Amino acid sequence: MHVPPGCERSQAGEYHHVGNPAFRYLAEDDGRTLTLTLARARKDGGVGEAPDAGAITLVLTRTPEGFVGETHATGFSVAGTPCPVKFPTEITACGATTLTLRAVTSTSLDEACRPPPSGPEPKWTEQVLRRGAPPPPQAEAPSSAPDAGVGPTDGGRSGG
Repeated sequence: MHVPPGCERSQAGEYHHVGNPAFRYLAEDDGRTLTLTLARARKDGGVGEAPDAGAITLVLTRTPEGFVGETHATGFSVAGTPCPVKFPTEITACGATTLTLRAVTSTSLDEACRPPPSGPEPKWTEQVLRRGAPPPPQAEAPSSAPDAGVGPTDGGRSGG
């Protein structure tokens, strides 16, 4: 099989999108097929156990041609009709804590939920997912500027 180095090991677990940590994924890996399902974040910061109805799912298989498959999602026709869509997807790298995906990220659909016979070429983009929950939001660092507030005038004693 021709898969990127490191991709032969299990990729099961929880992931988040490096560019947008709100996109959280649950990954199942049986050794041949990796399935990543977009999951909604819970209020406690974890990932929901059950995927949302109509959730985005990536199904990739280790093959002689690479670690390839499709992203399944719901798109909308020009008339606003919900349409099931599939985008070609591949994994191009498996790091110790990351998966790098290459996928077609958009398409046009006609009223019958089909791609039009002519139009722009599909646009491929790279996405990076990091294993584990995303880091907590960064609190603002304390300022090194002097405090402009009024300090105690009694040598720090209180009570009078």
